[in-house]
Amino acid sequence: MAQRGTQDVAGHRSPARHSLKALTRRGLTANDVADRVRDGRSNAVPNNTSRSLWHIFQANVLTLFNGIVGASFLLLLFLGQWKDALFGFAAVGNAIIGVVQEFRAKIQLDRLAVLNSPTARVLRDGAVQVIGPADVVQDDILELQTGDQVPADAAVLDEDGLELDESLLTGESRPVGKNAGMEVLSGSSVVAGHGRARVIRVGADSYAGRLTAQAKLFSLVHSEIRDSLNRILRWITFALLPIMAIVVNGQMQALGGWEEAFRTGSWPTGAVGSVAAVIAMIPLGLVLMTSVAFAVGGLRLAQGKVLIQELAAVEGLARVDVLCLDKTGTLTEGRIIFDAVHPAGGTPPEGWKLALGWFGADPQANATARCVAPHFPHPEALVPVSTVAFSSATKWSAVSFGSAPAGADVSTGSGGAGSEDAAGTWVLGAPDIVLDGGAETEAALGTASDLAASGLRTLVLAHAAGTLKVPDAGTPSLPDGLVPAALLTFREKIRPDAARTLAYFREQGVGLRVISGDDPRTVAAVAREVGLESDGGYDARQLPRDPDELATVMEQHTVFGRVTPSQKKDMVLALRRSGHVVAMTGDGVNDALALKEADIGIAMDSAAAATKAVSRLILLDGRFDRLPGVVAEGRRVIANIERVSMLFLAKTAYAVGLSVVFGALLWGFPFLPRQLSATDGLTIGIPAFFLALMPNLRRYRPGFLRRSLSFAVPAGLIVTATILAISLYARVSGGFTEDAVRTASVLALSLTGLWILSVLSRPFDLRRLGIIGAMYAALAFVLGVPAVADFLGIEWPPAPLLMATLVASFAASVAVEVLGRIRARD
Repeated sequence: MAQRGTQDVAGHRSPARHSLKALTRRGLTANDVADRVRDGRSNAVPNNTSRSLWHIFQANVLTLFNGIVGASFLLLLFLGQWKDALFGFAAVGNAIIGVVQEFRAKIQLDRLAVLNSPTARVLRDGAVQVIGPADVVQDDILELQTGDQVPADAAVLDEDGLELDESLLTGESRPVGKNAGMEVLSGSSVVAGHGRARVIRVGADSYAGRLTAQAKLFSLVHSEIRDSLNRILRWITFALLPIMAIVVNGQMQALGGWEEAFRTGSWPTGAVGSVAAVIAMIPLGLVLMTSVAFAVGGLRLAQGKVLIQELAAVEGLARVDVLCLDKTGTLTEGRIIFDAVHPAGGTPPEGWKLALGWFGADPQANATARCVAPHFPHPEALVPVSTVAFSSATKWSAVSFGSAPAGADVSTGSGGAGSEDAAGTWVLGAPDIVLDGGAETEAALGTASDLAASGLRTLVLAHAAGTLKVPDAGTPSLPDGLVPAALLTFREKIRPDAARTLAYFREQGVGLRVISGDDPRTVAAVAREVGLESDGGYDARQLPRDPDELATVMEQHTVFGRVTPSQKKDMVLALRRSGHVVAMTGDGVNDALALKEADIGIAMDSAAAATKAVSRLILLDGRFDRLPGVVAEGRRVIANIERVSMLFLAKTAYAVGLSVVFGALLWGFPFLPRQLSATDGLTIGIPAFFLALMPNLRRYRPGFLRRSLSFAVPAGLIVTATILAISLYARVSGGFTEDAVRTASVLALSLTGLWILSVLSRPFDLRRLGIIGAMYAALAFVLGVPAVADFLGIEWPPAPLLMATLVASFAASVAVEVLGRIRARD
């Protein structure tokens, strides 16, 4: 009978104790691996999202709105009226854009991966094998070396100076030492030392797998424009059925009633008029123009090395009023640099510069010690007698030198400074650990404490006479008689564009929050260096759990340290609940969940694959100063789409008005579908395309839908009244053909619509004037060229009707002008 497994130090099921030694020595066998793969204990992560292609297709195509448009399109084709069915292409275009946009988002999510290391080293059958991360199984023995990424959660078995960079996972920029029995998390990277670890969690159960699963949940970026348009479309959809009933009945009654229309076979004419009324109410081009404006904005930003992963994100950053910044990788470049040498009290022993040069050049040096190498060159003639590698347990490293060999060049390399004797033992480490706190070290400890409080990472170089004694086993001890030689400070390298970019956002009234997993004092120091005032940093371990209290803290403080990934997400959500539009920047996997919950997530070029996948914007060259350009582009898009939306919504307003009024009066609809297609193209569609792409630096203001409707609805009512007046005049006067009355309506609609275009195009410049002039010329072409006029069913009205049409159009244009001046004051 197989012996039961036991619990390891981390609380996970492990092999039986008598087999653990064998497992550590030889690793898993091929049969062991096959058993675990068969049981589902491999590192492969399910690659799916919450949305299938069918669900995307269903949401964008199989809707009541599209059903009405599609039925109208098919009805006209059935009746042989293909000339009036051109609107179907715009509807198909809208559906395709929606499906493609969401499918692209799905592809990005499916590609999401926290782990990007191409290989992993495992011990199997007594030999080290190189395999893919997905092929790692539970209980595999990982061979971890500097530069490796940990493929699965594991427990350390043995190590030699093993240090991991967990900044992508936790936001903590300092390497973390790992001793036997401690856990290493998937997605972290080995930056110093080496060791072996047994895999305890794989696949979806690992830390990276859990983050991936949460980040893969589907969501679209919040867009005021898209939400407003969707709301309008919902209103129109609900209104279509009752209005259709009114219109169809009015059309049939205008033909003599339902029975007469079917008896005489004239019902197709009524059906065409009904379709014209229904399609006129639907702003098909508005959705298309919005997508085109977003897409062109995305292309412009791509030329500036900014990748837009979702079109509406172009708009989003222009609406942001709070920007949350991760420190590591965003404000800083994510690497430690040497800052300065500070006196430790008294005269430093001779040779301290040589000792620092050796520590910096040591192949076993950690990331912090390596920073001093360029500043203190290492004389190759210095040969250590004994060494102790840095350990996170001891927090120091040491080296002993004998007297310099005769004739050896051990100069400092400082241009003739002379030879200095580096004999004795040198220790580099944490001041509070290395120094004993006696009278001789009190001043150094005080200075070190002050430096650390300012956010700088501080180490001490100390010296003792004699040679370091290194025990064969056990933990080495510090030598007696250590005297501080120098204090060294280190800091993170600030991005050169950070301060300038943050100043821009402050000028624009955007609130700033620095959120990091690092020590609050360190984060506050970085914040001060980029121009942000802080109160020393808020320790996130003290954050309240209550959402309302958390929202209050987020309003009162600017800099936060020791923030966990889940807290980052909660902090973003708290700001959003307070009514803020939140953007967040980051590059670590620990930022992924918060980036996903933000209105706009922005990833740096150095970001992990998972972080890029859930972000809306990616700064491909890592230049933080690209963001002001994104804001400007977003403002252009919002302002132009608002301008264009007023054109389209004015059309919807007068289409609804005409449908209801003419249907209630039992009059025939005054336009053919093809005539509406022509007037729409001249007064809305073609000019809207150009207006949506023009420069516009107007600052964003909330209330897109309110402003659009406050102009569009009155403008639509003005057009409705104008067409109604012309039809009423024609009926009272009598003697005009149906085609002549329709042509008069087309002329009035075109002239009034072009004046609406003129009002919305202000302030004028040569390009806008050129567009308006071209549309007037196109109207003359449409009405004056016989072939085009015949296609559209144009018949020039007699002089009295023509004069009445021109008078009504002038009056409508004056009313629109007054409305435009009122809008300009808003």
